[in-house]
Amino acid sequence: MASALHFESTNSTVVKSIRQRDFLNTWLRLYARTQTIPRIDEFRPARIEEDLPDTVFFTVDATAQPPRLTIESDGTRMATAYGHSGKGRLLDDYLGARLAPVVMPVYHECVARRLPAYTIADIDDIYGHVVAYERLLLPFSDGGPVTHLIASLKTISENGSFEIRNLMRGNDVPPNFKLCAIVDRDLFHRAPGRIPLGDVLEFG
Repeated sequence: MASALHFESTNSTVVKSIRQRDFLNTWLRLYARTQTIPRIDEFRPARIEEDLPDTVFFTVDATAQPPRLTIESDGTRMATAYGHSGKGRLLDDYLGARLAPVVMPVYHECVARRLPAYTIADIDDIYGHVVAYERLLLPFSDGGPVTHLIASLKTISENGSFEIRNLMRGNDVPPNFKLCAIVDRDLFHRAPGRIPLGDVLEFG
């Protein structure tokens, strides 16, 4: 399926959430060693247990066209937002006919580009509060095609409180994307206080 979304080229600074930035920086440190996407068993960010409610793990069959993504585990907040758990189901089937055409192109772009994808979409909860839905996708491989994806999903509302139950299915208006980006620039993690020249020498 062709994507109607326009993906900006960006670096890690586009990510707003501190915890999502930590996920991305962990991925970038692994990527920088060999300039290729890491294995999923190498991905061990600090305090990952705290983020599991917002984290979804997928297996990917990249030989299929379009790629087939199976939900291996879904964070409790995702299950609440979608109304039920999707473990063991194909992602496009889980999303359903209304959301799949809008959401799946983001996952397909991540798999095709073999690079992190980041989106921000506005969604109205059942009370009309606007909720920003921030999605970070990280691809993983055993050396060939993409075999796994990790999605970090964060929700925030300027109104403060909002209703997460059935957030993704509570109205007929699809998510309104404010940002779609592929992280394809500065593909290394610059630790705080590092001298930029050192990064150029090490990774350039």
